[in-house]
Amino acid sequence: MKDKIIIKSSDMFLNLGFKSVTMDDIANEMGISKKTIYQHFKNKTKLVEATVMRVFERISYGIDCICELDKNPIEEIYEIKKFVLIHLKDEKSSPQYQLQKYYPKIYSTLKRMQFDKMIGCVTQNLERGVAKNLYRSSIDIDFIARLYFNSMVSLKDQDVFPLENFSMSMLMNNYIEYHLRGICSSEGLKTLKQLNTNLK
Repeated sequence: MKDKIIIKSSDMFLNLGFKSVTMDDIANEMGISKKTIYQHFKNKTKLVEATVMRVFERISYGIDCICELDKNPIEEIYEIKKFVLIHLKDEKSSPQYQLQKYYPKIYSTLKRMQFDKMIGCVTQNLERGVAKNLYRSSIDIDFIARLYFNSMVSLKDQDVFPLENFSMSMLMNNYIEYHLRGICSSEGLKTLKQLNTNLK
C-alpha cells in the first residue's frame, strides 16, 4: 500500500503541483481513507519527501541505462533530455519550482543529489566527446560541467522563464544547442547539424 500511495502521489504532484494536491485529493483518487495514508506517512511533508526521492531514483537509473549504451556523446545528451521530460511530465506544473518554494529543505537535499549525479554524468559525457574529437580539446571540463548543471537548474526558475511564455521542452532544446555549439569541434558541429536535421 505504501508503494501504491507513493506512485499515485508522484503522478499527481508532477501533473498538478506539490502545493495544489492535498491528502484528501490523493485518498479520493485512490479510493482509500485519508487515515490509511497517515498510517504510512505522518504528514504531507513526509509523503512529498518519499515521492521526490522515488522520482529522483527512477530518473537516475534511467540516465545510467542511457549512458551504458555508449552512444555518440551528442546524441546521448538529447536522449537523456527526452527521457527526463517524459518522466517529469514536461514539467507542466513546475514541480521543482513549487518544491523550492513550499518545501525548501527537501529541495535543498534534492539539489545536492542532482548536482552529484549530473556532475558525474556530464563530466563523463564531456571526456568522451573530447576523446572522440566531437568536443574541442581546449574546454575546461570541470567548469563546463558545473555551468551546465547551474544553467539546467536556472531554466526551472519561473521568475526568469515563466511557463506561460516558455515550455520546458523548448527551453531545454534551446539551451542544449547553445551548450553544444559552445563546446563542439568542427566535427562535432557536423554531427550536431545532422542530428538536428533528423530530429525535425
